[in-house]
Amino acid sequence: MDITLFDPAETRRSLLPFTFTRPIADIRIGILKISEKWEHHGFNIGFATEDYLSAKFKSNNAGIRVNGGLCPDSSLVGAIKSLKEGQKLISGEQELASNGEDKEEITYHESFRLISNPCDIFQFNKEQIISDYALITDGRTSAMITDPHTVVYGVENIFIEEGASIRAAILNAEDGPIYIGKNAQIHEGAIIKGAFALCEGSHVNMGAKIKGDSTIGPYSKVGGEISNSVIFGYSNKGHDGFLGNSVIGEWCNLGADTNTSNLKNNYTAVKLWNYNTGRFANTGLQFCGLMMGDHAKCGINTMFNTGTVVGVGANVFGSGYPRNFVPSFAWGGASGLTTFQLSKFYEVAEAVMKRRGVELDDSEREMLHTIFEDTSAYRVWENKA
Repeated sequence: MDITLFDPAETRRSLLPFTFTRPIADIRIGILKISEKWEHHGFNIGFATEDYLSAKFKSNNAGIRVNGGLCPDSSLVGAIKSLKEGQKLISGEQELASNGEDKEEITYHESFRLISNPCDIFQFNKEQIISDYALITDGRTSAMITDPHTVVYGVENIFIEEGASIRAAILNAEDGPIYIGKNAQIHEGAIIKGAFALCEGSHVNMGAKIKGDSTIGPYSKVGGEISNSVIFGYSNKGHDGFLGNSVIGEWCNLGADTNTSNLKNNYTAVKLWNYNTGRFANTGLQFCGLMMGDHAKCGINTMFNTGTVVGVGANVFGSGYPRNFVPSFAWGGASGLTTFQLSKFYEVAEAVMKRRGVELDDSEREMLHTIFEDTSAYRVWENKA
């Protein structure tokens, strides 16, 4: 069955900076991207998103449209497959799915998971790891752990794809499953607590401490201490330093000893920049760290305050805490920001992507150029020039 995963406008803006460079359904939460979850349930998917993203994320013009932030489960899949032409599936005022032109509203009474703001990504990551783990491993047999120096707790909750390598590590899956992807590597001395997902080709470096409820997307390298965080993929946090209750996009790099604060000293709820309102909004959460968009970088010893948002292509460095909202294509830190000019940005992005065997092609450049132009209003120093 063909479905189109569409971006509700308000939700898309709430999920910036991550949805500057992808539709909502291309967000990774759990083990899989939302779109991949639908594919695992047997659907052929297309996207209905911003025009400048459509060259990369193709539409299939399917009659059935599904909210792109909706994470599928068996009940929801059944309800969508049962939709007749002219029917719309709703919950309260929220549109979940529709088949053709809307006429008859069908209320969905079961619980569901809808990703609608950045904090949802780490907050519900454990739930989605558990769901994806069951989906991916059903009826399959895990590769064996053959290293005699690796210590395992809850081996029945660990699944290892072919080609993965584990050496002298501690894996504890008693509180949640651990999924190790194809050709992934866990190096000596790493301590990992589930729920945890290490996707294809990624590395957990020597001595790393992964506290659980975290996902490391494909072709990434991580070290130091990580807790309840999601890295979408193709990114590095390879050194010591703490990353907690955070979401990191693709093609990011966190320099050695980068630390994120995820808890305020006075234990009050964290505020986070909201692109819908153009101001900081109360998350209602006591724990919230760093939201970093694609292609962003930070230098060694960078300190991020609680609830910091860093936009696409920003490059943060220097002593002190940078502001809690760093606009896209900003260059600098606590001492001040200037614009990371697009020509220089392309040079860096091309070099970074080449290391992973990926080309910065024309469609990617055009997408990033559009984002650069669309985010100029946030670079307030340009408006003063």
